Amino acid sequence: MSQREFQTEVSQLLQLIIHSLYSHQEIFLRELVSNSSDALDKLKYLTLTEEPYKSLAFDPRIDLELNEEAKTLTVSDTGIGMNEEDLVSHLGTIARSGTKNFLSNLSGDAKRDSNLIGQFGVGFYSAFMVADRVEVVSKKAGEEQAWRWVSDGKTGFEIDKAERPQQGTTVTLHLNEEGKQYGQSWKVREVIKKYSNHIAFPIYLTADESEWDETEKKSVKQRKTEQINSASALWKRSKSELKDEDYKELYKTISGDWEDPLFWFHTKAEGTMEYTTLFFVPSKGPLDLYQADYKPGVKLYVKRVFITDDAKELLPTYLRFLRGIIDSEDLPLNVSREILQQNRVLSQIRSASVKKVLSELKTIAENKPEQYVQFIEQYNRPLKEGLYSDFGNRDALFDLIRVKTTKSENWTSLAEVKSRMKEGQKGIYYITGGPADQLRTSPLLEIYKKKDIEVLILSDEIDEIIFSAVDKYGDLELKAVNKSSAGEDLKDESDQDKSEDLKPLLQKLKSILGDQVKDVKASMRLADSPSCIVSDEDEPSMKMQQMMRAMGQDHMPTPKPTLEVNPDHEIVKKLLGSTDEKLIDDSAWLLLDQALLIEGLPLENSGAFVQRLNRVLSRAV
Repeated sequence: MSQREFQTEVSQLLQLIIHSLYSHQEIFLRELVSNSSDALDKLKYLTLTEEPYKSLAFDPRIDLELNEEAKTLTVSDTGIGMNEEDLVSHLGTIARSGTKNFLSNLSGDAKRDSNLIGQFGVGFYSAFMVADRVEVVSKKAGEEQAWRWVSDGKTGFEIDKAERPQQGTTVTLHLNEEGKQYGQSWKVREVIKKYSNHIAFPIYLTADESEWDETEKKSVKQRKTEQINSASALWKRSKSELKDEDYKELYKTISGDWEDPLFWFHTKAEGTMEYTTLFFVPSKGPLDLYQADYKPGVKLYVKRVFITDDAKELLPTYLRFLRGIIDSEDLPLNVSREILQQNRVLSQIRSASVKKVLSELKTIAENKPEQYVQFIEQYNRPLKEGLYSDFGNRDALFDLIRVKTTKSENWTSLAEVKSRMKEGQKGIYYITGGPADQLRTSPLLEIYKKKDIEVLILSDEIDEIIFSAVDKYGDLELKAVNKSSAGEDLKDESDQDKSEDLKPLLQKLKSILGDQVKDVKASMRLADSPSCIVSDEDEPSMKMQQMMRAMGQDHMPTPKPTLEVNPDHEIVKKLLGSTDEKLIDDSAWLLLDQALLIEGLPLENSGAFVQRLNRVLSRAV
């Protein structure tokens, strides 16, 4: 017998799960049954595609057995099984890199944390909530030797050789005081019905059942085995046969989520290609939604045979929040990862599925606006990623994204913004580069407010990247107000005269600021503020440059901003008539520094800024 210690993270994980999910213990059974189902899926695939396994006797089933006397609950399957190495790697360590995030994400909120168990693939450990000892006996398909893994969930685990007549895994839970209710058949039935009714393999329960003996005139116990789930591929059934509860049950089974989905889209295609898709939208965004190593949420089946749940090619990245199933009648069973990436059938299914999902979302947006707002609160940002990456569906995505504006702090569509455009307005204007409350007070918006022109407030970090690459909405130009060209179409005749009058001061300011700015110009966009900074059309804004440096891209050349000053502002008028060179020098730097500050950018020399400010203040008091 070999005594091993748990990986450090596993020990922490066990204690956190046991203590933080106490009120939702029943998920342990959901997780163990899901593990068995996965093992059966994997072996079923091999028996249909791999020569050594095709001759294997395979009767796919999951068996639950209760032993009242021994106070045990056993979950057994005839799946692919594990050998010694698998037992150590799967049950003694956290294999998936992202799983370590589970530890930092546990919040103490039992309902929320129970969702994480399924998402992070650590469900086996939830068995220790209800058992003070767990024993696993497993035999890998195609191998002769079986192995036993035993642990109390505290000190580590032991592994030694064992006997098992066929491939598969048996997990025996020695129930503790808190878990004794799961030693009762009615409770086990209840949990299976709630979470695992639509597992695609039969689940049998063997337990002592009390029956009335008419001869003896008393209740007697008899050992019975019966199937306790429907074991149907729900997605292959007609929508008319299914109730909302059926969909919700299946969603929880395949996603590991505790909460109901927001909505779902069930499609059956027939004709040149036959396939079924069932996609669910979770009510909350998955925790790895913005991680590069996110786990895909869609399972691929071929003729009801599970192929993979780890293929990011099934849907575009911006729809990675979807959970569900694609079941094709036309793909080969032995389709490989390489084939998936270039398979024509899968490419057509993917293309049609994306269009269907976007179409369904549009219908919800039109008919159930309150529910759609819930969706937008979670998934507006991924949809905007689609604007950047999915040119073919860009128009549909423009209809789906929502924005906030200078005239609306609620989510609004671009179509609604278009309908509110002023007569003669040449495009839709937007501002990026910081939190919404900061953007709303930007001096760059002053002329638009004065002329009653609505501006989009785009405060997501990715907005500048997305909208700098997407320059049109339909036939309308999308114009960033922090670009030097944006104010050109707002000029009136008097602006040219003011610019001419200001030329001597502009040249003086440019001489003082030197290479800190690209140019100094008279502004056509300011109403109340004395100055602002803008970037050229083909250059990233100052805020974007700051973000790029934070991401380690400081090797790129740094374009300088253009400083714009307001010809109508009292400060600028006084500077124009001043002969005090020291005052003009200090004011030039203060005009630039305050423009940087209001954009949320750091000053290169805050000490010099304070000294200049004090000098100017001393003249005024």
